[in-house]
Amino acid sequence: MRKHNTKERVSLGQKIAFGVGMLANQMFPAVMGIFMVVLVQDLGFPGWMWGIIFFLPRIFDSITDPIMGFISDNTKSKWGRRRQYVFIGALIMGVSFSIMWQLYRENGLDYNFTYFLLWSFVFYLGLTIFSVPYVAMGYEMSNDFHERTDIMAVAQWIGQWAWVIAPWFWVIMYDKGWFESADVATRSLAIWVGVICMIFAMVPAIFLKSKSTINENYEPLTIKNIGGSLKEIFQGFKEAFKSVPFRKLCIATFLIFNAFNTIAAFSFFIVVYHLFHGDTSAAGVWPTLFGSIGALVTTFIVIPVVARISKKIGKKKAFVLSQGISIVGYILLWFLFIPGKPYMFIFALPFFSFGIGSLFTLMMSMTADVIDLDELNTGKRREGVFGAIYWWMVKFGFAIAGLLSGAIMTLVGFDPNAVSQTEEAITGLRLFYSGLPILGTVLAMYIMRNYSITEERANEIRFAIEQRNKVNT
Repeated sequence: MRKHNTKERVSLGQKIAFGVGMLANQMFPAVMGIFMVVLVQDLGFPGWMWGIIFFLPRIFDSITDPIMGFISDNTKSKWGRRRQYVFIGALIMGVSFSIMWQLYRENGLDYNFTYFLLWSFVFYLGLTIFSVPYVAMGYEMSNDFHERTDIMAVAQWIGQWAWVIAPWFWVIMYDKGWFESADVATRSLAIWVGVICMIFAMVPAIFLKSKSTINENYEPLTIKNIGGSLKEIFQGFKEAFKSVPFRKLCIATFLIFNAFNTIAAFSFFIVVYHLFHGDTSAAGVWPTLFGSIGALVTTFIVIPVVARISKKIGKKKAFVLSQGISIVGYILLWFLFIPGKPYMFIFALPFFSFGIGSLFTLMMSMTADVIDLDELNTGKRREGVFGAIYWWMVKFGFAIAGLLSGAIMTLVGFDPNAVSQTEEAITGLRLFYSGLPILGTVLAMYIMRNYSITEERANEIRFAIEQRNKVNT
């Protein structure tokens, strides 16, 4: 087994620059999840509108991702293949997010629905232009098996602060001392979030190192050529997905992340309607504490612990262990949402947080290992394509999750216009809240049981690639 080469180490400054981009990448969806409650709670969007708003833009996003991956992988530029797209995508995201939330009750439900949906398409186009090359930049930062985990751990540690900060928007939005109503609050807060996160998203484009690709033998990116290359793009998609280890990573992420996202917004409704009988004022900071404490546990416990144990027992075993711990958390949440004792759910959060908290730290590191295997088999470096496919699975699943969220709310009889909810509706939400993530996690653990790229195998792959490159030089 090869020893780590110190030349493959990445400076802390470069890791932080990459991580600041992750803060923007996670702050947008974190705040989106908070603001989406306003659509139902304050603007009266029914469940089917909630579902469509989640579903259609993310389907569009999932279609554009593979195309962006191809463009990014084949860009000839003195700035490299990625940086310019990260910068442009950041600009589009920030501006469109700010505009998207300028919703006024007096404009009516149908107008607000159409307005929000159309601007969502613009926002998700910006997200594609930013996120696909951004993620690929992370894969390219090191060839070292454990250094990749450290890079992703630093990025996820910084990115997790989005989930610590975002829940506090609930306090601001529903505090009459700040804003007269939550919809007024979202209009103002969206501008601040859009501008600040736009700046954060630009940091990797400005500070991450990249070499010129002007003289590389890439496919020319003319409009005609890109149009004619659609078949090649989706053929590359098909080839990449034939990789058994990569397919396992994608499906496992799909199951865990999107089972979680299907029920994520329900925590607000469970806290307000189950613990406080529909009294938003009485609920106070408890919905905020649920998200914020969970994120703090992830930041200071889950990510450092998972990064450490993955070096001791391997990435696959670390994945299985952390997801097993999260199942305990979901079970505890069924028993610890206790009316009159809202503090009890806090005891479940350290277990609950291991699920999503460990997922991308490990999965993004393992995806970088899979990209090496693809290079060994094909002779091509396709970080953009693999990153696009991996996040396509995440985003497509996110779209399905949004559709399912609306369907579940309708199925259990949750009425967004009602002052209080029936006991059956809240019990139904709670059943899905614990049960669906447990099901997704168990299936993911089963799929990953025989994932094959160990540290020894990853080092063998890197050694074979380096030997072949020496011969071809």
